Amino acid sequence: MAAGNVNPFNVSDSEEEAEQRQDGADTERSPSDEAQGHSLGPFSPPAYSEPAALLSSNRTSPSVDGIPASAAAVAGIGGGGAAETRVSLDAIAAQLLRDQYILTALELHTELLEAGRELPRLRDYFSNPGNFERQSGTPPASKEQGVGPGGPLTVQMQDRKRRKKDAHMRDRAGSISTLDSLDFARYSDDGNRESDERVAECEIPSQERKNYKSSPENQEPIRALEKRALNFLVNEYLLKNECKLTSITFSDENDDQDFELWDDVGLNIPKPPDLLQLYRNSGNSLPLHRDTVDMAVSVDPNDLPGDYFTQEPVQQTEAIQQQQDEVAQKLEYQISLLNSEKQSLAEQIKKLQSDIQVLQRNVSSEPTSAVKLTPSKGDTPCGKPPLDNGQYLDIRGVTETDSSSDANTTKTSTTTATTDCTESTTTATQPHSKLKSQSQQSKTSVQFDQPNRKLSPAFHQALLSFCRMSTDSRLGSEVSRIADSEQSVMLMLGRCLPHIVPNVLLAKREELIPLILCTACLHPEPKERDQLLHILFNLIKRPDDEQRQMILTGCVAFAQHVGPTRVEAELLPQCWEQINHKYPERRLLVAEACGALAPYLPKEIRSSLVLSMLQQMLAEDKADMVREAVVKSLGIIMGYIDDPDKYSQGFELMLLSLGDPSERVVSATHQVFIPAFAAWCTELGNLQSQLIPSLLTRIEKLLKQGEYGLDEHKLHMYLSALQSLIPSLFAVLLQNAPFTSRAKLQGDVPPIEVTRFPRPASPLQDVATIVGSREQLAVLLQLYDHQLQHEGTTGWDSLLWVVNQFLPQLIEIVGRINVTSSTCVHEFSRFFWRLCRTFGKIFTNTKVKPQFQEILRLSEENVDASAGNGILTKATVPIYATGVLTCYNQEEDRKLLIGFLEDVMTTLSLSHAPLDSLKASFVELGANPAFHELLLTVLWYGVVHTSALVRCTAARMFELLVKGVNETLVAQRVVPALITLSSDPEISVRISTIPAFGTIMETITQKELLERVKMQLASFLEDPQYQDQHSLHMEIIKTFGRVGPNAEPRFRDEFVLPHLHKLALCNNQQTVESKRIDIATQLFEAYSALSCCFISEELMVNHFLPGLRCLKTDMEQLSPEHEVILSSMIKECEIKVENKAIGEAQGSISIAASLVGEDAKTKFLSKMGQLTTSGAMLANVFQRKK
Repeated sequence: MAAGNVNPFNVSDSEEEAEQRQDGADTERSPSDEAQGHSLGPFSPPAYSEPAALLSSNRTSPSVDGIPASAAAVAGIGGGGAAETRVSLDAIAAQLLRDQYILTALELHTELLEAGRELPRLRDYFSNPGNFERQSGTPPASKEQGVGPGGPLTVQMQDRKRRKKDAHMRDRAGSISTLDSLDFARYSDDGNRESDERVAECEIPSQERKNYKSSPENQEPIRALEKRALNFLVNEYLLKNECKLTSITFSDENDDQDFELWDDVGLNIPKPPDLLQLYRNSGNSLPLHRDTVDMAVSVDPNDLPGDYFTQEPVQQTEAIQQQQDEVAQKLEYQISLLNSEKQSLAEQIKKLQSDIQVLQRNVSSEPTSAVKLTPSKGDTPCGKPPLDNGQYLDIRGVTETDSSSDANTTKTSTTTATTDCTESTTTATQPHSKLKSQSQQSKTSVQFDQPNRKLSPAFHQALLSFCRMSTDSRLGSEVSRIADSEQSVMLMLGRCLPHIVPNVLLAKREELIPLILCTACLHPEPKERDQLLHILFNLIKRPDDEQRQMILTGCVAFAQHVGPTRVEAELLPQCWEQINHKYPERRLLVAEACGALAPYLPKEIRSSLVLSMLQQMLAEDKADMVREAVVKSLGIIMGYIDDPDKYSQGFELMLLSLGDPSERVVSATHQVFIPAFAAWCTELGNLQSQLIPSLLTRIEKLLKQGEYGLDEHKLHMYLSALQSLIPSLFAVLLQNAPFTSRAKLQGDVPPIEVTRFPRPASPLQDVATIVGSREQLAVLLQLYDHQLQHEGTTGWDSLLWVVNQFLPQLIEIVGRINVTSSTCVHEFSRFFWRLCRTFGKIFTNTKVKPQFQEILRLSEENVDASAGNGILTKATVPIYATGVLTCYNQEEDRKLLIGFLEDVMTTLSLSHAPLDSLKASFVELGANPAFHELLLTVLWYGVVHTSALVRCTAARMFELLVKGVNETLVAQRVVPALITLSSDPEISVRISTIPAFGTIMETITQKELLERVKMQLASFLEDPQYQDQHSLHMEIIKTFGRVGPNAEPRFRDEFVLPHLHKLALCNNQQTVESKRIDIATQLFEAYSALSCCFISEELMVNHFLPGLRCLKTDMEQLSPEHEVILSSMIKECEIKVENKAIGEAQGSISIAASLVGEDAKTKFLSKMGQLTTSGAMLANVFQRKK
């Protein structure tokens, strides 16, 4: 049926589908037409001999000899004869309108209008535009859309008469243009019906149609959607042809339209070609295929005027010849239409005669009480029934049988199918042939009791006509036929679902998924299956997470049922169509579907088309959630791909995913893609030979390029990828070990400790998952530890590669990292920690630690103090301390870490080397509270060390530790150690404690502790023995400038600012110019930092401004450029003081005003409180007094 071609979403508009939509009516015929045999010839019985029982069907035959066949319905027919009766024109008009022969009814109306015999029924019908608006929305699906018998001729006659009476008909019916064709409405994907904005062309000659529609008086006004579509194409043309200013003006004049998106036009169809392509193709319409013959005419030249050839130019002669050819073609086409109509009528007459004979035999046969079975192919020879109409119980058969029976035998009329046809049907090679046979047997056994009455068939028919049944509409036609086999059920669902889906609420459309999928799986027609899958992917405009899961579950079930070929041919195109959909939820569905369908696709498609689709979405999609789903689907693809040539593409995809700006995409890469890619590389045997060396090479190249600035983001990207490959690398070691063949699950296997492995980022990074099971892993680990401890690594190539190539290259890279980069130190520390924890304690102690210890060799000779580039000053120290020595937290491990840090501190101090590597170690370890006691133990070792250099280093390390240690430890362990060092015999040790004391003032809140620190700092400043200690003053001023802005305000106001003023005043009297400039520079930095703090007017006047003036005196002589800045600072401070004085005066006035306002407010509220809740009384309060 034509209704089956309705596409509610109408996204797929390929040329093939367009042709099928246009020609769908030509290829589908009514059941009565399908049953006709060959043509009988030009002679046939007249129309009035047709039985009324057949002509009363809802599918009325086309007209014969100018009179509709339905007009032959008579009141009664006795026996096998017929009564000739003249039918009224009003009855004919009613029948035509009832059967939706609108064009034929219009033709009849026009002829009656010309003859002066206008029918009120037709006049009222065609004067009501609402009739055609309703029909253009959802026309009856049971009517053939194509050109049936008599169709083209009727259209030709209608077209000629329409042109004659066009002006009159335009006045009578405003929407008469819709009668050119009845097309199906299109549906938007959210269920709302939208006008198709198209009028299909009738089957008339193209030149005549073109001439008629191109005339100015016949052109319709432009529609809104047509205007928006043309606006879009015109703007596109202007932009492509460098008319940008015109395009801007055009956009301003049409500001209600978004010219960036075609979807904004409102037509649910793909964007048409541009204007240039439309112009070039405007005259290239395909000619109709017609049979042509040669024709010739002869004219006597003597009959022509003497100047004929001079009057007629050659061009006019060619134009006349062309017109004549067109007229000839048009006539030939009409002749062919008439011939086809003639043949169709002859076949119909033959069928009706055959039906008459059948009915006559039924009347004379032995009566039975059974319902007539009405196959859709009347007397079709025995064979395979048609797919569309061959397996239905037609409930209309009851009425037709009763009306066609004789009056004496109405109670027992019945007709059964031929035995041969039944047998051939049941023996057909169908998967459910047995079920079909049973259903047919059940059909023939249904019987109904008939009353013992003697009524005429005409009376029966008239009586039953009062039962209101509608079989003329599409829905009525579906309801009147009951499918009795699985295949016909599928066909019915394929026709009905496109009409059901748009009318279901969006929130409940997922309930249709099983129905759509079942129909798409079992439907025999590829076009219908494609339409149903298209509906599935467009079922919900913006599907949420749960709805997408339901659709994906359905897609997987569909794929499991139909196999890889149909998945490739039917499901993948739906994904490809929506790869650039405007809604991210729809693109997300495509990305997830590619991964879910990967196991069910042909391997060639999996590694080519699907991989390319996902790569395009990863590179181009702007939504983070879509790219995240793409990465996960790529991981699934990597789990099924088996083409070694795709390794390089997979590696590039990994780098592209790692470099994504979204954290969720990078996380998905580590959780899914990298483990799956590593598993594939393990099978290929290039995990150790290609993948890991490629990442190491990129890290080395990055360090070489980063001498003047390292790209820490890329370093993190490559190092995190290496870290995600550690579980796969360890699994390779276990699977390729000498003991693998002995790993059998026998006896009791000790369980794996919970803390044996680091927590994996995803199940795919769990070594047990990679190996196969936790029990298998336990067996392998037991053999692994035994092999390392007792049997060695001989012949263990994968482990030897790690020990002899991987670790040395990593340690070399670590030595080239800038130790001051805390980010790089932290990343490599984490990497080595996970590596050592994964490979185990025995491997760490026997393979990793010896290589670091060999390089470090803790001795003073290993430190180049002059150049400062010894190995102990590099990042190797903090990475070894925090990444290797902290992996295991047993007593011997802690002792080893303490001893290493003490040795490093001692060696660096005695060598006068930079302390950056030791500071980096303390910062990294200090971030973990579990190591605070350990670090304090190391520092106490430095406090009591015999060397002043080591004690100075310990004092400076306290500054780093104070910020992360809790106040209890600071009070119990840190402050006592600092007090001890502050009384050290060496002045340098005492000076080294000042930064730590300043940090305590900045971070600690305990008053007693702060008072102790304050007293110690005051002793440094006020003790006469420190008056000439230039280094001490420098360190104190530097510390005040660092901690002053963040310290407690009371400490800043009462201690910092007054002492800075004293130091600035003393510096004016300094005679040594170098010391004076050093102090002045430090004071300048301190005052600059403190100027951003809130300073009271008293302090500003008494200490801050005097200190700045003293500093300005020094800078005038020593550094004029600083003197300019100081002058502006002094000026700003003086303005602040003046403004505060003015503000206080204004504040007193505002206080008085506020008191007056408060008094008025109190009076008003008291008056409001005396009122009741009456609205009228409340309104009276605000009325002006008279």
